[in-house]
Amino acid sequence: MFYFYKMREIQMVDLKAQYEKLGSEIDSAIKSVLNSTAFIKGPEVKLFEEALQNYMSVKHVVSCANGTDALQIAMMALGMKPGDEVITTNFTFIATVEVVALLGLKLVLTDPDPDTFNISPEEIRKAITPRTKAIVPVHLFGQCADMEEIMNIAREHNLYVIEDVAQATGAEYISSDGRRRKAGTMGTIGATSFFPSKNLGCYGDGGALFTNNDAIASKLRSIANHGMKERYHYADIGVNSRLDTLQAAILNVKLKYLDQFNAARRAAADYYDKAFAECPSILTPVRSGNSTHIFHQYTIKVMNGKRDDLKRHLELARIPAMVYYPGPLHLQEAYSFLGYGKNDFPVTRELCKQVLSLPMHPDLEQEQLGYIASSVLKFFEKH
Repeated sequence: MFYFYKMREIQMVDLKAQYEKLGSEIDSAIKSVLNSTAFIKGPEVKLFEEALQNYMSVKHVVSCANGTDALQIAMMALGMKPGDEVITTNFTFIATVEVVALLGLKLVLTDPDPDTFNISPEEIRKAITPRTKAIVPVHLFGQCADMEEIMNIAREHNLYVIEDVAQATGAEYISSDGRRRKAGTMGTIGATSFFPSKNLGCYGDGGALFTNNDAIASKLRSIANHGMKERYHYADIGVNSRLDTLQAAILNVKLKYLDQFNAARRAAADYYDKAFAECPSILTPVRSGNSTHIFHQYTIKVMNGKRDDLKRHLELARIPAMVYYPGPLHLQEAYSFLGYGKNDFPVTRELCKQVLSLPMHPDLEQEQLGYIASSVLKFFEKH
């Protein structure tokens, strides 16, 4: 036990450790905003948007209040009407689908790929009808969906593509011609979140939209600001969704370190992969050949029905572990109106019984990784 208490406490995401490294820069950035008192639409917001544009190699970044708003604003900007069908994955966080319901659009769920956890192009094709207007691929856990094939499908059927990039800011997709593009820059619009636990996270809520289309960018910016293109002149029905200046200042600091953070996550994932390579009860994350993986989560599949037992074992060892996601969306009470049956979506239902996410952040120490891995393996030695 002395071995454990000698270590820093293990966190799923250790924001305190990150702040200890960047604190002086972040404090300075915050103090600058406090001194200026430009708390809304201060200069740091534009500076961050421009810095993120350069990082993403995208023409336009429109910041907003959070990732859920980003998805809603994207659908509003594309002029989608009640009854229009939106295809997405059944294996994702609720924000991806709730905006579809809120706007009166028709939600069409699909089973994900069982290996990568991402939306399946084959299932997208099966779900398309004459009423389909958009596809929402979610780059889950830090790895891009098969965007080349998804964009091919979209072009064939004249569909919009809204990329949900909340878990994959900084990931790159590699096309068959070798071209590399950042997650969120390939579809019609990309939407992301800066929730504190994200790879690029602020100290509150925040979000952004990405597009290479000038007209769409203008529409996004208008809708996010009450529909106002000129002061007190309203061209669109909009919402109030702004990234505040303090959060932009924090993000300006953290963006400089994003690639470094993501590299540290990949190193931790490499450690886990190697440690679990010979354990038949664990399937480690599949790394797609057409995408880098930034490991927002390190999510294993636990076989033989032992997932919940392993989670309890780790909790007793003071190792946090999370289930993303414990229940299929189509079985959530709020979405019973969709009319899906309990036996629909077998892949999603199976994943919800198998997946377990282990601690993952840029500041995991070798001692912590060793303790986590050995604790997992000891469980399977006894079971």
